[in-house]
Amino acid sequence: MDLKIGIVGFGARAGLRHEAHRPGEGSRVAAVCDLDEHARAAASAEYPDALVTDSLDELLASGLDAVMVLTPDDTHARIAIAALQAGVAVFCEKPLAIDLADADAMLETARRTGTRLYVGHNMRHMPVVALMRRLILDGRIGEVKAVWCRHFVGNGGDYYFKDWHADRRRTTGLLLQKGAHDLDVIHWLAGAYADRVSAMGSLSVYGDIDDRRDRSGERMPDWFSLDNWPPASLTGLHPVIDVEDVSMVNLHLSNGVLASYQQCHFSPDYWRNYTVIGTEGRIENLGDTAGSEVRLWNRRHQGAAPADETFIVPEVADAGHEGADALLIAEFLRFVRDGGLTETSPVAAREAVAAGILATESLRGDGSALAVPPLDAELVEYFERGQVAASVDA
Repeated sequence: MDLKIGIVGFGARAGLRHEAHRPGEGSRVAAVCDLDEHARAAASAEYPDALVTDSLDELLASGLDAVMVLTPDDTHARIAIAALQAGVAVFCEKPLAIDLADADAMLETARRTGTRLYVGHNMRHMPVVALMRRLILDGRIGEVKAVWCRHFVGNGGDYYFKDWHADRRRTTGLLLQKGAHDLDVIHWLAGAYADRVSAMGSLSVYGDIDDRRDRSGERMPDWFSLDNWPPASLTGLHPVIDVEDVSMVNLHLSNGVLASYQQCHFSPDYWRNYTVIGTEGRIENLGDTAGSEVRLWNRRHQGAAPADETFIVPEVADAGHEGADALLIAEFLRFVRDGGLTETSPVAAREAVAAGILATESLRGDGSALAVPPLDAELVEYFERGQVAASVDA
């Protein structure tokens, strides 16, 4: 029998619904909730047999097996907690929350209710990341000691500075909103979470653009264009812009690994470059899509040198984020049915949120290193067991 899936938020990220709607194959979209009447009209046209409503309570009372929270960041915690309390398994889009207390409350609610919680960190399923992690686990560079990530967000102006993303009240900042992906990957590749962070950043370009526009009722496809160049020529930016468009973070991880993350929203290109350095070599990706290269150096060289080995990022099924979205939703649906451990982790999602929030606090202060508050050890253990309560004899 198909799992009945509810979609909360029928906006840009709701494209994940296509991976969840497989009638007769195991799952189908049975309900959609959105406050916008145009979004509800689109949902009704796409899913004529589904409940379409503006009431979260009505959706949660409709007999669903799971709900996918695909709304703006500042609403994740409220919606997810309501669903968890209603006993409905939750897929929460990243970042888990924009406030650390809210993120912790989500995990605590999942444990208290025993309701399954899954977070949409799809980059753990991206072929380039999976390839680099496999090389690390195979010991090809020895013990990891440093991880560097440069994120060139070439479409940042259209993606993040023309709607609610530009307002820190909705996101905290792009170090969290956009960086949650990369902070999670850094943690995953390094094998530990950040316990101390320091950062610097600024609103260097987009804050000087005076052409602003209220885009209520519009969606990103209505305004996105690759013709916007140079960045200072953009028009119709969000009325409120108070998040940074360039930022740099240094992280100390609990296992001693040092890491750094740089994010720029006005670069001409759009990709991520990871470098992982170990005691016996290093790896680096050149490109992050199918056919790109992951290069490995594990011999001594004088100056710049060709890689000692080169690995090609494999091509996968034609789906969003290099096939990662399909793998992500398949894992979520399996988790809803059967439980068990998953590649993604609510604890890891919380730690990415914590690092992003504290880094943002640091860069808006004096750049000092700030300690990342640890998560309750019993809560960590609960999720490391696959969201299964400890036995009485344990």
